[in-house]
Amino acid sequence: MRQKIGKWTSTSLVLGNMIGSGIFLLPASLAAYGGVSLLGWLVSAAGALLLAKVFASLSRIVPKSGGPYTYSRAGLGDFAGFLVAWGYWISIWCTNAAITVAMLGYLSVFFPILNEQPTVAVALGLSIIWLLTWVNNRGIKNAGYVQLVTTILKIIPLILVTIVGLFFVKIEHFTPFNLSGETNLTAIIQTTTLTLFAFLGVESATIPADNVDNAAATIPRATWIGVWVAIGVYILGSVAVMGVIPPDELQYSAAPFADAARVIFGDGAEYFVAAGAVISTFGALNGWLLMQGQIPLAAAKDGIFPKFFARLNRRDSPAAGIIFSSILASILMALNYSKGLNKAFEFMMLLSTLTVLVPYLFSSASYMILSDKKELPIWKRSSTWIGLAAFAFAIFAVIGSGSEVVLWGFVMLMLGVPFYVFLKE
Repeated sequence: MRQKIGKWTSTSLVLGNMIGSGIFLLPASLAAYGGVSLLGWLVSAAGALLLAKVFASLSRIVPKSGGPYTYSRAGLGDFAGFLVAWGYWISIWCTNAAITVAMLGYLSVFFPILNEQPTVAVALGLSIIWLLTWVNNRGIKNAGYVQLVTTILKIIPLILVTIVGLFFVKIEHFTPFNLSGETNLTAIIQTTTLTLFAFLGVESATIPADNVDNAAATIPRATWIGVWVAIGVYILGSVAVMGVIPPDELQYSAAPFADAARVIFGDGAEYFVAAGAVISTFGALNGWLLMQGQIPLAAAKDGIFPKFFARLNRRDSPAAGIIFSSILASILMALNYSKGLNKAFEFMMLLSTLTVLVPYLFSSASYMILSDKKELPIWKRSSTWIGLAAFAFAIFAVIGSGSEVVLWGFVMLMLGVPFYVFLKE
């Protein structure tokens, strides 16, 4: 019997993977733009809703594990599927290394030795990665329980600061409306670029589809609930923090939610938010560790990834893929603490951004192809226009990544082509 997860665990996978460490820092980045940044949030939220529609629909049309990989392969063929699986898999273990480093940064609030002794930090980081690797190898239900609990715990401080903070908002902190010195349109575009990355992970519920109970109904519901809750937390949280802390102070804050908590609740409250940030990154790491086994598993079953990724242990977990990916994530995390290699680490993190966005492009195109409204001309299908809008949003995100990321991201994707050739022989 395959282990199954339900609606709330699937929802926590979406919400937990989207809400990582970024939201705890974003209000500071947006403060330099002023109230106009809230319009950037609305634009990126609209894009996230388009992607949610695409993935929710595709989960019904192609009810199989693998998410963006499976959808891309079904609509565009093996090669497109391979590129998505290759890039997405690399991006996941790179992201896991970055999440671990971010978690250690938040833990240093409580344990300053982590900033003073890199060896201690590396040892703790490796312990966390391999603890969650063990949890995920115990089966998807165990990983799901961890995800559900950490998602609930991570949003408690965010929601508390947001709800109470709204009563402390000072309207003058939002005037003038645009502080950037740029036109309103330019400021909206720039803040949209900053905020859209907070929605990466919207596809998470689709990836372990074979392990989801009543997947055809559960995955769309989980995706929609997760996205809407995230939108509420992101936008209202930004309003609260920006309304509590003056913009000239907020833009230099290293911990905006913690600083807002101190203003609202008094000294010591920042530790509550810092603890929430630790739990948030821990939960996100758990969720993405689950993904790093599921994507290569689906590709290996179809013969376009090495066969050992398809090996399941007695708990129905893709142990080989999870362990191998965790080894790579551990190496990359440790490199961050090597003085000579930390720039390379930062570059890899930047590079992995594009390989998350490529699956969105391919999935949007596949949605237009796989739509079941074949009796209508393509230009009369609602799926065509929704798919085009989602595709345009993903293109906008790629452009926002910067020319250097696009260049090297393309190179990294193309490096996978020889592997595809050997596997297809």
